[in-house]
Amino acid sequence: MKAVEHHVSGIILQDERGDNLGPLLAPLGSLPGVGPALAKLLARAVRGQRVIDLLFHLPESVVDRRYRPSLRDAVPGRVATMQVTVRRIDAPARGTRQPWRVLVSDGAGTAELVFFSSYQARRMRVGSAVAVSGTLDAFGDRLQMAHPDHIVPGGDIDRIPALEPVWPLTAGLFPRHVRAALHQAFLPFPPLPEWLDSVLVARRHWPNFETALRQLHCPEAFPDLLRGDAWQAAGERARQRLACDELLAEQVAMSEARRRNRNRPGRSIVGTGTLRAEALARFGYTPTRAQHRAVREIDSDLAASYPMMRLLQGDVGAGKTLVAMLAMLAAAEAGHQAVLMAPTEILARQHLATFQKLAPVPVAFLSGSVKGRARRTVLEDIASGRAPLVVGTHALFQDKVVFDDLALAVIDEQHRFGVEQRLLLGEKGDRADILVMTATPIPRTLLLTQWGEMQVSRLNEKPAGRLPVRTSLHAMASLGDVLDGIGRAIARGALVFWVCPLVTESEAMDLAAAEARFAALTERFGPIVGLAHGQQDIAVREAAIADFAAGRTKILVATTVIEVGVDIPAATIMVIEHAERFGLAQLHQLRGRVGRGRDESFCLLLHDDALGSTARRRLALLRDTEDGFLIADEDFRLRGGGDVTGRRQSGLPDLRLATGARLDLLLTIAAQDAQRVAEGGASESRRNAIAQLLELFDRHDAARILRSG
Repeated sequence: MKAVEHHVSGIILQDERGDNLGPLLAPLGSLPGVGPALAKLLARAVRGQRVIDLLFHLPESVVDRRYRPSLRDAVPGRVATMQVTVRRIDAPARGTRQPWRVLVSDGAGTAELVFFSSYQARRMRVGSAVAVSGTLDAFGDRLQMAHPDHIVPGGDIDRIPALEPVWPLTAGLFPRHVRAALHQAFLPFPPLPEWLDSVLVARRHWPNFETALRQLHCPEAFPDLLRGDAWQAAGERARQRLACDELLAEQVAMSEARRRNRNRPGRSIVGTGTLRAEALARFGYTPTRAQHRAVREIDSDLAASYPMMRLLQGDVGAGKTLVAMLAMLAAAEAGHQAVLMAPTEILARQHLATFQKLAPVPVAFLSGSVKGRARRTVLEDIASGRAPLVVGTHALFQDKVVFDDLALAVIDEQHRFGVEQRLLLGEKGDRADILVMTATPIPRTLLLTQWGEMQVSRLNEKPAGRLPVRTSLHAMASLGDVLDGIGRAIARGALVFWVCPLVTESEAMDLAAAEARFAALTERFGPIVGLAHGQQDIAVREAAIADFAAGRTKILVATTVIEVGVDIPAATIMVIEHAERFGLAQLHQLRGRVGRGRDESFCLLLHDDALGSTARRRLALLRDTEDGFLIADEDFRLRGGGDVTGRRQSGLPDLRLATGARLDLLLTIAAQDAQRVAEGGASESRRNAIAQLLELFDRHDAARILRSG
């Protein structure tokens, strides 16, 4: 085994990892019995291509099949496992949709097995002994079990799992596939060192990494867990341990990124204030205290000898663009260039309009739609330095884009960038500073996880004069009344956003919902209804938005394409269909599209008639406050780390094992431990173990940093 030296925080270590992680990092298709088709299905379900991704695909629940009563004593409503004899098989009459019914007995009582598919019923024989497991129900005075989950020959009752994990699946994938693949995955499981703090593991009675995975995926393989509720306590300890593993990997990656960034040479940038003064004079308003504070923090970073890595987090309407522009003008005052990149052309052009109005220097714009001679001119202006400020989209990443002297890069709404991408972004310039902006309220417990390598500036005040948006909840059954109210508002000159529900992960389905609502509203209100969605040609979409902004249309039906970058002060009403299907942070962003002018604005949240208690609490929270940070924190507590709509809200970290209360509970522990590791407070053997942890959790860059410095 070859030893490789690596350097962390001034300590030379020996890496003895070798290839022992090979079986866990191997592709899913390498598992015996997993062919290309099954590997593809597994990869879709487990969100990864490696064996370890399968092992990280934890069960969402466990079915307890240990209840084995006689039919005389069986309690309806429980999952029961029973050994019975087939007494009679009743086939439905031809042409009817009645089920097959199989009468079974155990000598003490009788029950009826019900099948709406004939496949299993036809395989049974009168007089044969079978073992079945499923939920017992009472139908009149008779016990019934509809579609048993398990049916095996009577002598094979032990083949029915006593504790059966339930894994999330995808179309075409069945539990037996996952169970068989996991069996093969555990066979070559390599011995691994302990990377968690040994005192913490002992104090919390946590199992080791392999045992934690086995207890969750194969609980019945542990006889001690089959007594009483022991499996529930053991399962929670196993999940806590794995959550801490994931958080430690995340925090070590962030700590190493911070350390590397501090050790990178930077350059001091100090502006004269002249361009800023002119921009603020054109602005005509006094910045908020939070904006002043953020500018001071950014100025301090710009003047430092190390590169800036700062997150500017501002709620809807808090004035992030002004702060970013003032930072960019400081770079221009010092004789350098600054660039702002946005994820969509709509948002980029919105920033461009603000900059052209306020900035007293030339501003270049580059996006995929800028072509031909105009594109060549922009590229020349950037390369020559004639454009001190540049605004654009991902087109700015292209190799042909060369800056004369880029000193500051601002990235808007790019929270999906990884640590390494954010660190390397400044390579367009010489030791460039990085400022990332997000309007997504991020829960305080998640800030450290997602943005741990950055310093954070928060804009927690709104500019003076902003009227609150009145938010109300309406059941879909009251849609007629809502439409009547919309008609009256339009007659008074109101402009109305109408956002359609998220249906599935499919953009095509979302589009169908938008087009159906567009057709219905057009039938009622006539040609004053516009449509904007992400699958339109950008020119068509921008034309629809422009018609709405100019008042040529009065209602704009849209998908979430309008969530950011649409600034239409005349729009005063936001209607969101099936609001319970959205994340709260996204609803807050959509609500922020109104309330931008001088007139009172309204947000109507239309929800399903049978709204659950948790969903009602979430929407009531949005109704009762406009504080995006409070909404984010409360939403996190209400629903945990996952997204109840199935769509991950932007700004949330992509964690698989550390969710909900586990994340809130263990994040501080992991962050403090990672800091000790980064500062040299861990043994050589533990550092080598953590290097393996980083590999398993796909933190390749951080693992490389840990080994090579």
